[in-house]
Amino acid sequence: MLIRRRKASDVASHEITPESAYLNRRELIKTTGLIAGSFALSGIVAGAPGEAEGAVLPAAGGKFSDLKKGYAKLGENDKPTSFEDITTYNNFYEFGLDKGDPAEYAPAFKPLPWTVKVDGLCNKPGTIDFNDFIKPHAVEERIYRMRCVEAWSMVIPWVGISLAEVIKRFEPQGSAKFVRFETVVRPAEMRGQRSANLPWPYIEGLRMDEAMNPLAILAVGLYGQPLLGQSGAPLRLVVPWKYGFKGVKSIVRISFVEDQPQNTWKVMNGSEYGFYANVNPEVDHPRWSQASENRIGEGGFFSANRRPTLPFNGYADEVAGLYSGMDLRANY
Repeated sequence: MLIRRRKASDVASHEITPESAYLNRRELIKTTGLIAGSFALSGIVAGAPGEAEGAVLPAAGGKFSDLKKGYAKLGENDKPTSFEDITTYNNFYEFGLDKGDPAEYAPAFKPLPWTVKVDGLCNKPGTIDFNDFIKPHAVEERIYRMRCVEAWSMVIPWVGISLAEVIKRFEPQGSAKFVRFETVVRPAEMRGQRSANLPWPYIEGLRMDEAMNPLAILAVGLYGQPLLGQSGAPLRLVVPWKYGFKGVKSIVRISFVEDQPQNTWKVMNGSEYGFYANVNPEVDHPRWSQASENRIGEGGFFSANRRPTLPFNGYADEVAGLYSGMDLRANY
């Protein structure tokens, strides 16, 4: 995986930066318009206050309404990363290998209309329109620390739905031990897929008990608006105690399976990227230490402001019990 040195952002966060300031980049406005327009054309409208669950979808203006505030276990030094940094510094190899490629080339990607196929060991399989997929579920904002295996991190205000609630809807059978996720393949719109850098489609997976943990969500937006293409529009996985490569983007298929999925990076380079990908400062990547990290927006990669990496990215109280008795050096 490539590391690109970048200039530190002068923008602090959405909480202290006006929306007009962080949306003033021409490309971001263009991309936001594409997605907001797609939501409007697909007929999604905001629900009235007090309506049942699912009444928080974007209006024609591309904003979520009546968002509930969800889980946000943050320290006093965990300030939300600016919208611009979140949406211009990305790993999304479907658009290219460079950190800036996704933001540059994502405008060619059309996120809607969209369907999600759900199959495998479940009682209610089917192919579901994106609107119908998320509408039965409460949508809320959850601010999570996110950690990349390349030793950089962000704090992101996601908009998402509980993965556990989605899973229950399709009634997985007792033999389903894992959940497998698959990214869309559209080389005409995703220029990175025209190369053989990775086997396409991108595959990821979670053990069933991991997927049912309350922290795991399917994100449909960030900073109160629908996801941009470079962030995994229209639907991506967020598992905050794991390294970022677990966060499969632009999901088109969810399968309930008995055997551990052959996730992309483990297949590509299993000595560096394991299936579990739990944030563990005591297990170094073969080419660099994982003991500390650089928070994007707080200085360059070699900044003196690097901070210690937290076990399970700071969510040990909620998830460490999932791995009781496991050797987390062997199961990295």
